Amino acid sequence: MLQEEWVKNMSDTTYEEIIKKGLSKRHAKEKRLKVYGILSILFALSFLTIFIFTIFSNGYTALKQTQTLISIQLPSDEILDSNGRIDIKKSRAYNWDGLVKKSFRNYFPEVQKTSDKRELSNLISENAGYQLRLNIENGKFSVGDSVNAWVKTSDDVDMLLKGLMNRDIEEKNRRLSDQQIKWVDQLIKEKKVKLFFNSSFFTKADSREPESAGILGAVVGSAFALLITLLLALPLAVMAAIYLEYFAKPGKITDFIEVNINNLAAVPSIVFGLLGLAVFIGFFGFPRSIPLVGGMVLALMTLPTIIIATRASIRAVPTSIRDAALGLGASKMQTATDHILPLAAPGILTGTIIGMAQALGETAPLLMIGMVAFIVDVPNSINSPATALPVQIFMWSDSAERAFSERASLAIMMLLIFLISMNIIAVILRKKYETKW
Repeated sequence: MLQEEWVKNMSDTTYEEIIKKGLSKRHAKEKRLKVYGILSILFALSFLTIFIFTIFSNGYTALKQTQTLISIQLPSDEILDSNGRIDIKKSRAYNWDGLVKKSFRNYFPEVQKTSDKRELSNLISENAGYQLRLNIENGKFSVGDSVNAWVKTSDDVDMLLKGLMNRDIEEKNRRLSDQQIKWVDQLIKEKKVKLFFNSSFFTKADSREPESAGILGAVVGSAFALLITLLLALPLAVMAAIYLEYFAKPGKITDFIEVNINNLAAVPSIVFGLLGLAVFIGFFGFPRSIPLVGGMVLALMTLPTIIIATRASIRAVPTSIRDAALGLGASKMQTATDHILPLAAPGILTGTIIGMAQALGETAPLLMIGMVAFIVDVPNSINSPATALPVQIFMWSDSAERAFSERASLAIMMLLIFLISMNIIAVILRKKYETKW
């Protein structure tokens, strides 16, 4: 019965029409697939745009910091030694914070109550005295002079001037009282409060006060950790890849090693942090929160990625080059080091940069080894207490203060710039040195 219907349909329709219908259906499917692909890309790009816009809109305001102008009569005999030079011990023991706050209160002589004076002083950064002392010790101001100095305001005043604090809500729901806002408005009217470029964000380490916090300490800590990662992971990965490709005999042991290398590349990073905590800190007794331990942990995490990339690059080199070198009398080691590795170097370099970029963005393993510590000084060696940029972002984002959230967003922008730059460098190097066979 089915055969009869098929013969009848064939008699009514020519072969040409059947082919056209089939082609039209196939072309329609191809067009739909193309549209679906374009929509998928646009969908992903839209989320990426929203992400970048959100980070930028929350973080770009941290590039500015509010400062206020204060007329200060600097001390002389109180901080000088017998030779008329600044005595560092006396200078550090001097009450600079009290001097700054007293000078600031001179703008408001009508404020007499102790509680009002305290509220007025809270408009100035807690680190304003420290900032003034550094300027004097560095020779920016002369001892005994009467100077006009710009000092940082508190983070609450900074948020108010940037429009990030709603002054229209009830006073109990604001960090600044109505009276404090009136004082700030008076300073604005008298042009004694301005927004300046926040250079300390790029030149200082972390601080308890958000207006003085910076990322330099975290950046240097990340740089030291990545240096250790590169010095450990790259040679070991290259040697392991050469051994597996040219010297390891096929068998169960080699298969076991290869399988585990591929598995280690997919292990969660926090597992490597636990390993570093147990081995490097618990067994070998290395100090916590130093870039040396952080670099070793990140090297363990990055090692499988670089090994896989190196093996793929070595395999991409034509076997004729290896056979020619061996045929001319070169040993396996000479063939690998003098002929194969130079040709595979672009792929190895690309894989290394991608692995380093992955290590730069890791937080979990560094948290496990204690690099979440509060560090106010820029580290000067691989054994100095330090933190890393992703950990610094984590610490700031966990803070309840709006100013720290602002700085965390700007730090994320800096981290994205570093990561994108490393990936661009990898692409450029691959295009420049890649050899097509």
